[in-house]
Amino acid sequence: TDAEVSTRKKTFAEVQTERLDQAERTVLIKCPSKLNEKKLLQYLSSHGNVESHFFFENRGINALIEFSEKSSIASLQDAVGIPSASEHHVVPFKSRLFTFTLKNPVSQRVEDSLLHLSPQCHIPVKDLIEKLCLADSISSQMYILLNEYQLTEENIKLRFLACSLVRDFTCAYFPDSTVKPFGSSVNTFGKLGSDVDMFLDFGDAGRHATKMKKGPFEMEYQMKRLPSERLATQRILSVIGDCLDNFGPGCVNVQKILNARCPLVKFSHQPTGFQCDLSVSNSIAIRSSELLYIYGCLDSRVRALVFTIRCWARVHGLTNSAPGAWITNFSLTMMVMFFLQRRSPPIIPTLDQLKELADEKDKHIIGGYDCSFVSDLRKIKPTKNKETLDVLLGEFFEYFGNFDFRKNSINLRKGKEVNKPESSPLYIWNPFEQDLNISKNVNQPQLEKFIAMARESAWILQKEDKTQQMIDKEPWGLAALLIPFGKNNSSKMKNRMKGIGSETIRSLLDSLKLNNANSQQKAVGK
Repeated sequence: TDAEVSTRKKTFAEVQTERLDQAERTVLIKCPSKLNEKKLLQYLSSHGNVESHFFFENRGINALIEFSEKSSIASLQDAVGIPSASEHHVVPFKSRLFTFTLKNPVSQRVEDSLLHLSPQCHIPVKDLIEKLCLADSISSQMYILLNEYQLTEENIKLRFLACSLVRDFTCAYFPDSTVKPFGSSVNTFGKLGSDVDMFLDFGDAGRHATKMKKGPFEMEYQMKRLPSERLATQRILSVIGDCLDNFGPGCVNVQKILNARCPLVKFSHQPTGFQCDLSVSNSIAIRSSELLYIYGCLDSRVRALVFTIRCWARVHGLTNSAPGAWITNFSLTMMVMFFLQRRSPPIIPTLDQLKELADEKDKHIIGGYDCSFVSDLRKIKPTKNKETLDVLLGEFFEYFGNFDFRKNSINLRKGKEVNKPESSPLYIWNPFEQDLNISKNVNQPQLEKFIAMARESAWILQKEDKTQQMIDKEPWGLAALLIPFGKNNSSKMKNRMKGIGSETIRSLLDSLKLNNANSQQKAVGK
């Protein structure tokens, strides 16, 4: 029942279905600058009940309007006109994106037009640091950071709407297709301002199996056959990419990247303000999104720690939005999950434990890999671990500052450090495709930088005199870790840096010696 679903944590599939359905009943309106909210809603209600709405800023004021019934959209579309082709000629594709202007703009009282605008991006780090200094513990600092950075309800609606608007194009060719977000938009670890990864899903796999048993004939569609699935994917994306480019209102900078390992179409969706990446259904990526969703829902400390570590890594240049030898956010997130599995008692279960709890409907074998794990959060026993985030943050830096990366790899299936199967500097097992290392791109200097920063951070947290720093109005706790080391001008910081600098350099030299010895051994072994 609905009541039962709303009291417990929803499954990943339930959330997706509900959001996709909402998005189908949603329109986006570019509003006049002097807008009376009451007048707008009053007018829209003439087409049907408005379930929810919000305003946001993106090249002017915009309103996202969710109707209770899909039929209200058709009613509104009937009333909307086509732009007059004075200097431009228009492509007559009728979407759910509208521009409203006032027929006779009257001078309004200022208070009439004060709209509440939902923020669609997070505050700059320097503003965050100021907020953090006012908190009373590292735990509360971490929850402040989480609240500032995480996706809001409104932003999530906008993400699903962007997918739904792309679906309007794919359905012209493939009426049963859906376009769904995956990755950070849905795994509970997305931050405001991040791209929208979406995939095109034909959802045919299990659909006809039951119906086909009836009747005396084996029946199938005649379809175009191609030598490989990859080629089919490339052709489909190429056509959809051209469609968005030629007909999609507000779709700009469309790039078809069809020769990538995973072919995709990149584009900017101006009406929502998102950078989007569209690919064709990748079941394993969806399983990863759901696995993280489960971990994120199990305990509030999980997300607070992940957001904190990712922000810390970005500030210190350990992660980068450009591809390269840096640690990715996905790898970092997996490292945090592993650390939480290693606590005593564990804060989150291993993937093998989640697989034990899986029932028939949770069974997923994809391309020969077993991707089964429980989807019902109620079946997972809550942790007995009571450690505070203050403790966990320091322990995370300690743990990875002293992790034996040369010998050990990180395995979330087992929740154990296992010997590295090959010599990549950082080896994190892909949770599903067991023969892949998700951090294969990371080189030795980047890993060493990570270790040095982790040690330094552990050291700062241990040495800290919080009360004194609060009296001196100095950044303390998490705030002190979000200032690039060595960039702070206060003499105190410089004095502290002396000790740190030499220690870090010593540890780097030690690790270089070890690596040198290592590579010499390898050379000898060859």
